[in-house]
Amino acid sequence: MNQPASPSRVDLYMIVGTICLHGAMMMANELFFRRAEFLQGIGWIYLPAGTRLLCTLMFGRAGAIGLLISGWLACYWYYFPGDVLRATTGTIAGAIGPYLVYLAAQSRFGWQASLASLTPRRLLLCALGCSIASPVLHHLWFSIHGEENLLPGLIVMMIGDLLGTLIVLYTAKWLLSLLPVPQRQ
Repeated sequence: MNQPASPSRVDLYMIVGTICLHGAMMMANELFFRRAEFLQGIGWIYLPAGTRLLCTLMFGRAGAIGLLISGWLACYWYYFPGDVLRATTGTIAGAIGPYLVYLAAQSRFGWQASLASLTPRRLLLCALGCSIASPVLHHLWFSIHGEENLLPGLIVMMIGDLLGTLIVLYTAKWLLSLLPVPQRQ
C-alpha cells in the first residue's frame, strides 16, 4: 500500500524542483537574452525573476530555499567566480525579495495552503512587488559597498525583472492551458 510522502520529503522535492526550474531559466536567459545585458547580472529581460516568484508562490519557504541554493551555485561558479561574499549577498537579495512579497501577499490576501485567491490582479501586484524588492535589496548592498551611480542599474534591473516575470508567468499560463480540463463526475 502506498503511503503519502512525509512533509520533509515533499519539501525536499519542492526544493529540488525549484533548483531545476530556476537553473533552467538561468540557462534560458543566457541563451536568449545575454545580449540584452546592461551590466553583468543586470539585464533588460531576466527570466529567473519569474521563477523566483513562481516557485515562491507555489512552494513558499521550500521555494525560497531552492532559490538560495540554485542562485548561490550560479553566482559563485558563473556570474562571480570565486567571490563568496558577492555570490552570497546577491543570492540572498534574489531569494529574500520574492519571499518577503510572498509573506506580505499571504498576510494581505489570506493565503493558506492554497493560492485559490490568486487573481490576475493580485498576481500582477506580486510581480510588481518582486520586481522592486529584489533590485532594491541588491542595490542596497551595492551602495553599502561604495558603488556609485546606482540608479541606472536599479531601473534596468526592475524593468528586466518585471519583463522576465511576465514572460515566465504568461508562458506558464499558456502551458497550463494546454492541459486537458478535468471532467466533473
